[in-house]
Amino acid sequence: MGLRAVLADFPGVRPLAGLRDAWYWSRVPLFGFAGALSADGERLLQLSGRGSYDEELAVAVLGFAREREGELFARNAHWGALDGFQPPAGRRDFDFDSVVGISPDVHRAYPVEHPELTPHVRMVFPAYACEFAAAADETLDEAITRYQMLRLNELGRDPLPYLKMRYANTRMQGRSTNRGRGFTKPRRLVEELRWMEGGDGSFVEFENRHGRVWRVEWRDGWLMAEYGQAPREVGVEEAVEFAMARLYGRDG
Repeated sequence: MGLRAVLADFPGVRPLAGLRDAWYWSRVPLFGFAGALSADGERLLQLSGRGSYDEELAVAVLGFAREREGELFARNAHWGALDGFQPPAGRRDFDFDSVVGISPDVHRAYPVEHPELTPHVRMVFPAYACEFAAAADETLDEAITRYQMLRLNELGRDPLPYLKMRYANTRMQGRSTNRGRGFTKPRRLVEELRWMEGGDGSFVEFENRHGRVWRVEWRDGWLMAEYGQAPREVGVEEAVEFAMARLYGRDG
């Protein structure tokens, strides 16, 4: 389709300085959008910022994505992440180390105003390596869930690491409702680790981006083990520190 002609009708559109075949536009003051044609001109690579749009960052992300688009989606056609991104030189306000690419079946942009455009748009955002499965094996449903969780258009955000969890708390009569481990936020893991105290039979299982799984139980104290290993006694602060290191660390 004629992507240039469609983009020419976007409100407030102008060329994006510092990157060829790239544009900025905005529908409302709070949101800034930037897009660049793919290397073959067949797709629009697009990002947005909600109250946080930054032109230097946009140029860096779109340039990285255009140059390495094939690698970005090579392992997962729905949801690709690629390490090696560096924010603009001298910008200490950003510490992103990756770029994520998002396919139309995940982002579903332009359903009303330009439905013909949707299949030709790949969203790209700066991100953190800890937020994505190292094996790049997220299913379509998982990719949609993570896309909704991460709030990628908040460009000043902190990392939200990849975390799957299931739990049962016999003292508070709470448990996860998913059939297996489901996505959640680190603060929920920390809460469940603390709340299990005194609840015999309570447990928390958590999985990081490398697919490694640990289980913490309460049996007159906290016991922790990686799957298949013998448990050891720990204090709750040690368990919390250990878990956060496994979630935020690159090597897991």
